[in-house]
Amino acid sequence: MTTYTALPIPPTALKELRATDDAGRPAEPFTAREDGVPQDSIGAPLRCCLRAVRAGERVALVSYAPLRRWAAGTGARPGAYDEQGPVFIHAGECDGPDGAAGRYPAVGAGSLRVLRRYNDRGQIIGGRYLEVPEDAPAAFDAALGEAFADPETALVHVRAVEYGCFHFEVRRP
Repeated sequence: MTTYTALPIPPTALKELRATDDAGRPAEPFTAREDGVPQDSIGAPLRCCLRAVRAGERVALVSYAPLRRWAAGTGARPGAYDEQGPVFIHAGECDGPDGAAGRYPAVGAGSLRVLRRYNDRGQIIGGRYLEVPEDAPAAFDAALGEAFADPETALVHVRAVEYGCFHFEVRRP
């Protein structure tokens, strides 16, 4: 079985997003608080280190365009497939993903995800809905295996169904 790797937002992109997000707005860092002020964020996924926000951490909610940034590095032209959406990141540098946390970001059973497949031109070539079961790693392995069985699939974006938020990217192994 092929091993897939969930990729966080790259460090160069994080540095840029911490100043100005992909919608052109300045980042507005805040401290995550139990009372949800100014933004309910405790437990939300951080896309810089692929774990949940903890109380007391300095974070920012920014707009991120993952396909646009991938395309800029590959020469792809996603055109209308370019999307941007909200993601939480640490307001300052972090150590990136915690290897002890597993291969996929923590998601609870019952979480709803969509896996969108893109070709090397940045066009959507398919997708798959996934209701995350108790054995999330096995479910993601199977869904990603299906996605990469198509030789045209260059990368897969995993997004939340409810909000459309980008969670992580997986590239062809």
